[in-house]
Amino acid sequence: MRIGLLTDTHLPGERRALWDEVAEAFSDVDLILHAGDIVTPSVLDWLEDIAPTLAARGNNDMGWEDPRMADRQILDFDGVRLAMVHDMEPEERPVRELMDRYLGGERADVLITGHTHFERLSYRDGIVQINSGSPTHPHLWSTRLGTVGLLELSRGEIDARVLRLGETPGRPNPGVELQLDEPVRVAEGLGVAPSEAESS
Repeated sequence: MRIGLLTDTHLPGERRALWDEVAEAFSDVDLILHAGDIVTPSVLDWLEDIAPTLAARGNNDMGWEDPRMADRQILDFDGVRLAMVHDMEPEERPVRELMDRYLGGERADVLITGHTHFERLSYRDGIVQINSGSPTHPHLWSTRLGTVGLLELSRGEIDARVLRLGETPGRPNPGVELQLDEPVRVAEGLGVAPSEAESS
């Protein structure tokens, strides 16, 4: 399963629709996950034309409801549990602390967040942690092409990367491309390191 990740689109603003580059990056995804600060449901409608879309509510998503949006999303696919919450800042805290505080103690193999507008991809304590940055306001700069993420799940294996969408003329993209060193294998959906998975 191939999943497109984005967050912090903050529309409407200077733009009324997402970049065509987002649609190109997500052209072959099975699902899109938006980690919040959507601002208007038209963004979800636009994404839904590409693939089924779910979202986490951001701090700028108050005052409107949409059946595709929840305070947190917990999803199971191909033996992998995903958890998406808009804000887990600071994201560097111990993974167990993040799950206890934001997931009510539930376990996940992948933590998907947003809010910071800075891309992040790490594998620590048996968990893949990804923040795809912002496709429209990377690093909190003015409106310009930024970053999105791609997550690939297959039979308990996770691969993840963050992609730069290109350059807006006269407005450099500060985003950085990131990728896991190698796919991560989970055992029984509990998020263990590859060596532990092989020995179990």
